[in-house]
Amino acid sequence: MGQHILAIDQGTTSSRSIIFSPNGAIEAISQTEFSQKYPHDGWVEHNPEEIWESVVSTIKNVFDRCALTAKDIATIGITNQRETTLVWHKDTGKPVYPAIVWQDRRTSPLCRELSEDAELVSHITESTGLLLDPYFSATKIAWILDNVEGARAQAENGELLFGTVDTFLIWRLTNGASHKTDATNASRTMLFDINKQCWDEKLLKTFNIPASMLPEVMDCAADFGVLDESIIGRAIPIQGVAGDQQSALVGQACFEKGMAKSTYGTGCFMILNTGDEPLQSKNRLLTTVGYRIDGKTTYALEGSIFMAGATVQWLRDGLKLIGDAADTEALAQRARQDNGVFLVPAFTGLGAPYWDPDARGAILGLTRDTGISEIVAAGLQSVCYQTKDLQKAMECDGARPTTIRVDGGMSRNDWVMGFLSDILGAEVERPENTETTALGAAFLAGLQAGIFNSLDDLTQCWTSDSVFTPRLTKDERNRAYDGWKEAVDRIRCS
Repeated sequence: MGQHILAIDQGTTSSRSIIFSPNGAIEAISQTEFSQKYPHDGWVEHNPEEIWESVVSTIKNVFDRCALTAKDIATIGITNQRETTLVWHKDTGKPVYPAIVWQDRRTSPLCRELSEDAELVSHITESTGLLLDPYFSATKIAWILDNVEGARAQAENGELLFGTVDTFLIWRLTNGASHKTDATNASRTMLFDINKQCWDEKLLKTFNIPASMLPEVMDCAADFGVLDESIIGRAIPIQGVAGDQQSALVGQACFEKGMAKSTYGTGCFMILNTGDEPLQSKNRLLTTVGYRIDGKTTYALEGSIFMAGATVQWLRDGLKLIGDAADTEALAQRARQDNGVFLVPAFTGLGAPYWDPDARGAILGLTRDTGISEIVAAGLQSVCYQTKDLQKAMECDGARPTTIRVDGGMSRNDWVMGFLSDILGAEVERPENTETTALGAAFLAGLQAGIFNSLDDLTQCWTSDSVFTPRLTKDERNRAYDGWKEAVDRIRCS
């Protein structure tokens, strides 16, 4: 049996399969984009069958990009877009409704109604570490059961199953033999008690969700099932699973308390390792499971930004200001950094620390001198300003990051990373391998398979590529950030 690891990275806009060597090096990548559906204002959906087909195609195609075969793969890891909600028939595997994506805000009215119950709001935070918000899976499941004809009765009869994307893929990849998730994905449902590490009966009752729908919750490195032989001609164990942001925390080897990673994909997510005790935020950050290995839970503090790479995608596909995301770096370099233009990308509301689902995007500070370069630069800067929001909130919680490691597609843009360091007033470290989300899933699977023996082995696989240091003075940094805060205040609804 080989010692290579296949990582499946199912993201918000594309699915990828990556083969890693036993030392964490990339051997081959296959990627396929899939469509985004926006049936109403604030609604975001995916076709579950399109997700499935994209994953299967990348699994098969990745072997065409290297000399390896299925026999060289020892184990499989899965990482996924979190909170995105699927409900399917137990017998047929057919979804009852499109996947409701994490960005979707359709359950905002329900959340506002429930927010009047102070005891419930407090219980949600204390039990799950989360805030009552449409972002998470619980209200999405409730919406499906209440709005899809026959779904409520079928669920109560034990005929339907729920899962985040990892669970749906495990179910399909094992041909319906395994209905499991891991502790990180469970912790994003708003139904999971992160202190007791079990489903919360009170919240299941509150949202009227039958417990029979829920998957078994496993460690991140565990036996999740076996890939059906029909897919690539060989049965291979699935042994590592984590939600994309926690997977990146593992991939960045942030195993010490105080270490943080910030991932720039469709959204931006900054996660700080807080050790073996959950830290309750007083600044509307999320307390979540960082990873759970050998039954031991490591907690994290997280700030979630809904629009990072998605902002660049909008500049490309919506405004058609650029032809390719790679064009943004050269355009931004032409813009004057203090041009006074701010783009607030609240297309589906604002995430942490504002949690304003009704806010909408805006470009402010336009003058006759404003051109494409300035708007593109403002879009890139918005990601950095939002990261600053998260850094400030963490500091107020007494948890200033000691190390900031970056990854994701936008981290390859030197201009963005330079401005990020400027606005944070901190060193920003980028690894040689920026595919750390997939690498984290590979690390977890490799741990379970015995390819790696400890977290120290994983740390040895991490290598630095670049370190960005601040160039702005404190006054310049504060002046720029004050402009951002003023822009945000002007578009907020709550």
